[in-house]
Amino acid sequence: MSTLALILGRAGSKGVPGKNTADIAGRPCIEWTIDAAQEAIGVDRVALSTDCPVMQRIGAARGIEVIERPADLACDHTTVDAAARHAVDQLNDARIVNVCMLYANVPVRPQGVVDRVMTMLETTGADSVQTYQPVGKYHPWWMARVDAGGVVTPWEGDVLNHGVFRRQDLPPALIPDGAVLAVTRPALYLEIPGVTPGPHAFFGRERRGVVNPEGSVIDIDAPEDLAVARAFLESQELPCASEAASSAPTNRPTSSRKSV
Repeated sequence: MSTLALILGRAGSKGVPGKNTADIAGRPCIEWTIDAAQEAIGVDRVALSTDCPVMQRIGAARGIEVIERPADLACDHTTVDAAARHAVDQLNDARIVNVCMLYANVPVRPQGVVDRVMTMLETTGADSVQTYQPVGKYHPWWMARVDAGGVVTPWEGDVLNHGVFRRQDLPPALIPDGAVLAVTRPALYLEIPGVTPGPHAFFGRERRGVVNPEGSVIDIDAPEDLAVARAFLESQELPCASEAASSAPTNRPTSSRKSV
């Protein structure tokens, strides 16, 4: 039995071209993710799935296994699970029972979060474990629609009926933060019975979550994220991203749609 840490990153990106290899605090962005994978105690093996020659060279130089991803799995519409299944197929190792997916465009994660996720996956019997963090001021109870005439209506129901006017009184609401997503092999290969078909079917039936502090994950989805990550990491006297304190500044909600 073994756990594979699989780093996912493709060459193309419309929002931030070259984000996975962009310089962040003197290093390519992907290297911070490689650090997090290699330092995790609960990981037996580290591999990189990418179509990018630059990332392939970086991965090889860091001593991790590199899987060349075909063009049809390196598009805007490529799903996480399709890319992960291809990588596991290429490794052709029946001993891999858990796959811990890490995105190459996430240079800042809380210390030890990979091991926290893997511990929960292995001790609870869950099919998947994903990391989350509080939405902060972007709470769904405060969402609204504004029509072409400027008329405002609550997004769903009457928000005033909740009787909450202060942020401090809002109930907890979480959003996937992109730090870690771990699944069992049966879940990844859609072998769990009774799972409703859909984009997250590979999460299986028994789904768990690990909660990170608000703002403790920085993923690069927009140009301003590069500036935030650089400022944060350059301010740390730390050798790697996985040792970064879990107090990274919050700039905006983390997107749950990842470029893999």
